[in-house]
Amino acid sequence: MRTTESSAPHAGAAFDTLPLHPGLHANLKQLGYQTMTPIQAASLPLALAGKDLIAQAKTGSGKTAAFTLPLLTNLNPRRFAVQAIVLCPTRELADQVTKEIRRLARFMDNIKVLSLVGGTTMGPQRASLEHGAHIVVGTPGRILDHLERGSLNLDAINTLVLDEADRMLDMGFHDDIAYVARQCPLKRQTLLFSATYPAGIAELAQRFLNRPEEVKLAEQHASSKIRQRFYEVKHEDRLPAVATLLKHYRPVSTLAFCNTKQQCRDLVEMLQAEGFHALTLNGDMEQRERDQVLIQFANRSCSVLVATDVAARGLDIAQLEAVINVDVTPDPEVHTHRIGRTGRANQDGWALSLCSPRDRRRIDTIAHVTGIDPEWHTLGNLQGSDDSPLVPPMVTLQMLGGRKEKIRPGDVLGALTADNAGTRQFTREEVGRITVTDQATYVAVAREFAEEALEKLLCAGVKGRTVKARRLQG
Repeated sequence: MRTTESSAPHAGAAFDTLPLHPGLHANLKQLGYQTMTPIQAASLPLALAGKDLIAQAKTGSGKTAAFTLPLLTNLNPRRFAVQAIVLCPTRELADQVTKEIRRLARFMDNIKVLSLVGGTTMGPQRASLEHGAHIVVGTPGRILDHLERGSLNLDAINTLVLDEADRMLDMGFHDDIAYVARQCPLKRQTLLFSATYPAGIAELAQRFLNRPEEVKLAEQHASSKIRQRFYEVKHEDRLPAVATLLKHYRPVSTLAFCNTKQQCRDLVEMLQAEGFHALTLNGDMEQRERDQVLIQFANRSCSVLVATDVAARGLDIAQLEAVINVDVTPDPEVHTHRIGRTGRANQDGWALSLCSPRDRRRIDTIAHVTGIDPEWHTLGNLQGSDDSPLVPPMVTLQMLGGRKEKIRPGDVLGALTADNAGTRQFTREEVGRITVTDQATYVAVAREFAEEALEKLLCAGVKGRTVKARRLQG
């Protein structure tokens, strides 16, 4: 995999420099597409050359055009079969993408773009598929429903697009994505767009992309998004100092690094005693326990995750507001890796380091290697510390039954958003991440509605079957 990285690769280049159909060039001009955004300039030459692609791009960066132009170039309008499929994490995004593809495809006669998403009945969608479509845009769960019912055939696919792949993985759609990809011909072009690079992206790329090019835009990882502060404290005061920092900065999610497993255990015990929702990762945990802890933290139903560098290896959590170095690492590279967990995907983040007097030499080394001027503060100067509990916004519910019982994220979301008499009808915004494992299913729900959500699952069940469910810690 070759990586192309630039702060602004050919940003501002004109669309007419691209090898596109003359009709498409004319349509782009009519629509006001004059010059390319950085992600378009970096990815379009590669994608139009037929390369598989992993591109880092967030909403609003022009990524829809970056995958639509190659998709339309690959299309044969005279062939009445689904030749391109775009997977999106949400119905709202799928609808936006569908509209944009239709705008860009105006120059082509009789091109049919069909949106297949949940929240609507299957009948009209099946009828539309029977009349033929060239391009399908949809959410993984609904696409899977059509494949299982035989109403959607992907034998003619030449372009597969995974849009906002990190969000789809975060919502628990890994298995659905993998199933859809396996139904597509091996000889195809796959374009994967993602704002972040969790481990699951690399795994998807390895399984379903053919020697992909990787486009990374350096400005999305600007170090200015991470604000570092250093606090000098006595060695024996470090653990209480963590609580002081949390009460002052009040981050929703914090990853705290300790150098030893014992230090992790001591810190979690102290934080829990003070009312914080804290959990730990360590090498002694079984995989099932580790997965459960990570799910709760990713769900934002746990405020603080305490870990060693070894335990946190490969961990990539979206929306991590703060990293606290409880112990200063002697390795500048490890320090950089730790604090790089926050401030991702164009978000700001705090990196707070607690240093005993004997750690000063380590900080000097880190400053020299990384080129920073350490910003020193004292805990006594923290103003406005709030002693009210730092409560996570979500609660994680665990259901017995998972992939082996053929439960999918869409089934759980459908159960919670269903209009059942006597129970609350939840909105999509009140339901967070849904994770399905082999034997269990986890769903994050807004804290204020946790008991109602649990009651609904227990009373109404999922897929017409009763389920056993419980609320996890917090």
